[in-house]
Formats: sequence, structure tokens, C-alpha cells
Amino acid sequence: MKTPLKLAIVAALAATVGIALVLKQKNSKAQAETKTEAGITTAIPEINSGQAAPVSKAKLPKLVDLGAGKCIPCKMMAPILANLKKEYTGKINVEFIDVWVNPDAAKPYGIEIIPTQIFYDAEGKELFRHVGFFGKEEILSKWKELGINLAGKSPDTK
Repeated sequence: MKTPLKLAIVAALAATVGIALVLKQKNSKAQAETKTEAGITTAIPEINSGQAAPVSKAKLPKLVDLGAGKCIPCKMMAPILANLKKEYTGKINVEFIDVWVNPDAAKPYGIEIIPTQIFYDAEGKELFRHVGFFGKEEILSKWKELGINLAGKSPDTK
């Protein structure tokens, strides 16, 4: 193969890789939302430099469950997450991210196995991680162990 042809091929490949990287970066920063069967909103957070999750304006502790709609343990957790989201509104934020629908969503969290639950304090600092199915009572016990009181009044009630 002649040198000009080799250079043209290398240049074309470099351009293709550059375009792919730009598109991937734009894709990973986009906020995408879908609804799961349990009615829990999934969102792709912007990539963070640290381990902290995006914190809402209400400054509440947060439980992020990374899983998939078709994973058996994830399906088992869906009604638990929906119940926690409803029962503890104003006390904790509950978020489910479907990493099969949004494959890049797991990257900011550094997960390798689903389901993975990540507990954050109100400032967005990671407190604890669990891999696998995690029942409601175990989740509530973990919040209590971490010093988060879910039994008291919610911050927005006076």
C-alpha cells in the first residue's frame, strides 16, 4: 500500500474517532428521562468529578438504585422503590436508573453489577453501597444505621 493512501486511511479513522467521542460526550451529558413499570423516574446525571450524586434543591438524603427493567432482582425491587418514594416523600429522594436503557448512566457511579443501591446524605456525599436485592426493611435499617431519621417530620412540614 502506498504512503498517501495509508495517510488518508489514518486521517479518516482519526476523524471518525473524534466525531464518535464528541457525540458520546454530548450523549452522556444529556438529561434523559423515562418511566419504569413502577412509575419511578430514571435520569442520567451529568458526569460528576467525585462520588457525590446531584443534590436536589430540597437537600434531602438520596437513594439511587442502578438496575434494569428486565433484571429479575431489579424487577423485585421496583415496587419497594416505588413504595419508598411515595411513603418517604419530603424525607428522602429515591431514584432508579435503568442502565440497560441508558448504558452510560452507570459510569458516573462506578458500578459493575446490578442492582446496586447507593445511599447519599443531604449534601450528596456517598454513605454506603449495596449490591444485589435489598429489601425495604433492610433499606430502612441502613438509613437508621447511617443516622438518617425517617420517622420524624419531613423538612417541609412545620
